[in-house]
Amino acid sequence: MEPTSAPGQDALTDRPALATVTVLAVDDQPIFLSTARQLIVDTPGFEQVGEATSGLEALEMVAALRPDLVLLDVRMPGMDGIETARRIAALDVPAIVVLVSLEETPELPASLATVGAAAHMRKQDLSTRALQEIWSAHGGSRVN
Repeated sequence: MEPTSAPGQDALTDRPALATVTVLAVDDQPIFLSTARQLIVDTPGFEQVGEATSGLEALEMVAALRPDLVLLDVRMPGMDGIETARRIAALDVPAIVVLVSLEETPELPASLATVGAAAHMRKQDLSTRALQEIWSAHGGSRVN
């Protein structure tokens, strides 16, 4: 028997369905922002709502845009991604934060939740499938 639900509800969770997952990409490197932009365009159900090139700019954009998902570079000049994630967590915005880096990052706390991040992923491992899996694991059908 197929799961049934009311119109606008997610059949598996019986929660309101989210039409589009909004994403903010944060990185000081233009090449990653370009790659992330294309990845988000190629991922059904995801829409990029902004790009930031610094931690401070990210905080402003998270507060203004209230994205569902934030792809946040770990290593940036000035405020790094770890501190930015902590500050995003302190905002009244239920964004799912994913820290991204080129390599494994030993300076990350053992529990990413202590800095307000849901996951860490190497940039080269990001894909449409990875975005969808991150959303399913950490955001699901959450509506802001």
